[in-house]
Amino acid sequence: MSAQMDELIAQFENFRSKVRQAEARFAGVGDMQERIARLETTVTSPDGTVTVTAGAGGTITDLRLTAGATRVEAGRLAATIMDTIRRAVAGAAQQQAGIVDDAFGDAFGVDVSAQVREAQAEAFGTAAAEPASEQQPRQPSRPARRPAAEDDDDFGQGPILRRS
Repeated sequence: MSAQMDELIAQFENFRSKVRQAEARFAGVGDMQERIARLETTVTSPDGTVTVTAGAGGTITDLRLTAGATRVEAGRLAATIMDTIRRAVAGAAQQQAGIVDDAFGDAFGVDVSAQVREAQAEAFGTAAAEPASEQQPRQPSRPARRPAAEDDDDFGQGPILRRS
């Protein structure tokens, strides 16, 4: 019976060791979440007329147009804006994947960054290389505006003044 007890104790100690390892790995989750919340990628179009900043989850946090953008044909400007947005969002997604890789990549043997680049290459028909982007510190955001009070009696059934 002593041999069985020793075996059970050894298994229990092995289990406790694995629990401590998991706790140590997951202790960095809060730091990872903070890093992801602060990440930003800023990309400027090749012609310099459009600059887009994307944050975590691909959220567009800033869009800037130069004075020269007003001289660009509308369709071309729209295409430039969309291309710049795609590149900024792709850069933010790659940064986010890199942060996850830093925190857990070695623990699970998964290269999230490579998977993101491959998915982007497939989705956009491009090479799996990282887009040119520059990480910028996050600027303090403006306080959120209070939403306008909604009129509970308005059920969205059209204008209240009708032509006869």
